Amino acid sequence: MNFKSNDELPKNIENMNFAPAVSVIIPTLNSASVLSGCLESIRAQDYPADRIEIIIADAGSKDGTLDIARRFRVDKIVGNPLVSGEAGKSAGFAAAEGEIAAFIDSDNLLDRPDWLTRMTAPFAGEEIVGSEPLWYTHRPGDPLVTRYCALTGVNDPLVTFLGNYDRLNYLTGRWTGLDVESEDRGDYLLVRLEPRAIPTLGANGFLVRSNALRNTHWQPYLADIDTVYDLVCQGYDRFAKVKVGIVHLYCPDVATFVRKQRRRIRDYTYYSSHGMRRYPWKRSPAAGLLRFVFCCLTVFPLLFQAVRGFRRKHDRAWFFHPVACWITLWVYALGTIQALFIRKAMDRQDWKQ
Repeated sequence: MNFKSNDELPKNIENMNFAPAVSVIIPTLNSASVLSGCLESIRAQDYPADRIEIIIADAGSKDGTLDIARRFRVDKIVGNPLVSGEAGKSAGFAAAEGEIAAFIDSDNLLDRPDWLTRMTAPFAGEEIVGSEPLWYTHRPGDPLVTRYCALTGVNDPLVTFLGNYDRLNYLTGRWTGLDVESEDRGDYLLVRLEPRAIPTLGANGFLVRSNALRNTHWQPYLADIDTVYDLVCQGYDRFAKVKVGIVHLYCPDVATFVRKQRRRIRDYTYYSSHGMRRYPWKRSPAAGLLRFVFCCLTVFPLLFQAVRGFRRKHDRAWFFHPVACWITLWVYALGTIQALFIRKAMDRQDWKQ
């Protein structure tokens, strides 16, 4: 499939005057280092300002996060006593009044003024329940790990092997490795999902109809793929993958990548053991996991993938691929063992972006 760059996107989008009320929900916890850029990109949208509601769901930030939120005159600041990002999304959605809920993370940047216009345009058709950018925007000046994640379309390299990714991956040339029914509508792909095979939709620029979302298990935690799974199981199975990108300032350095992988496995094992994860990950093909382990242990397949990625899109960030996979393998292995003895949620008291 030929994916066009932002500058080559079609300009004749239908329903450009369609402007449903949008509630932008941003969970925060010591997010001062990135929040200004996020809010500035939202305020720079050419979307009608009176149709945008910005909600900050804060988990007790001790830095300048709330000062920044007030400086940008966000509409609502609500508390997030359960602290996690999933709990923040739930708390923010509880206060949302818009027809469309837009889940933007504090480390996201809307990379063009018509981003919100393009993302809401598919909702003019009643069949579509949610929309999401087709790719992560790759910027040469971003940190190496952030560029690597943009190139692979994932924040977790394991998902590339499982096939559950949901953004354009230059390794595969596809936006997902799953067998998903899709139809090219010009400005977006109309995709129809089935419960047995759902890409990891739900974060970093995910928009969804509020009335449909309220029919899911969104309290007290609104977990990304689990929520999409709920929607699909209830018949809300059509989504738009819009041909725009979003910047995700995921990791400034390798140490942060390690920290976020530790958080990911701790959260997954904790919520799963307490019956709070609903998407049946255990049905994922074991072959993907075995292939991941084999590639990590033998190393050479990872190096080959890095070279292949470099040839497709030149960036030395590709050579972080073997390192990212090795870190993920050992962090996840240790985290899984640790979960047998530690049953409490991860302490986020000193967490920061």
